[in-house]
Amino acid sequence: MDKKLLITGAIFGIIAIILGAFAAHGLKPLLSETALQSFETGVRYQMYHAILLLILGSMQRVSIKYIKAIYTLIVVGVLFFSGSIYGLSTNVLTSVNFTKIALITPLGGLLLIASWLLLLVSFFKIKDDN
Repeated sequence: MDKKLLITGAIFGIIAIILGAFAAHGLKPLLSETALQSFETGVRYQMYHAILLLILGSMQRVSIKYIKAIYTLIVVGVLFFSGSIYGLSTNVLTSVNFTKIALITPLGGLLLIASWLLLLVSFFKIKDDN
């Protein structure tokens, strides 16, 4: 088990739950339905990848080289993808203009896709026991 991946997965999960509850209760009266749905998309993708980190941290058969690369892609991808969505969704509530970082969202998405592709490649590299 990889302690760093497990800790990061747990932290991402905790933050996703907190932000999801905050969106449902604190942001609902302040944001449009579209902005709220976007925010919830960021929360959902963050939670998916928190779970992936927990699974990855528990895997024994995937090479440490792949695990380190996947970990980096997920962390940066979640920060870029979900983080930018949080900023863009709540743009009307702050004095910060998050629209200038809008291109970070698809870059984060590409990093998340790359993490899943690398995970798939690592599965092909596993030698069968049979």
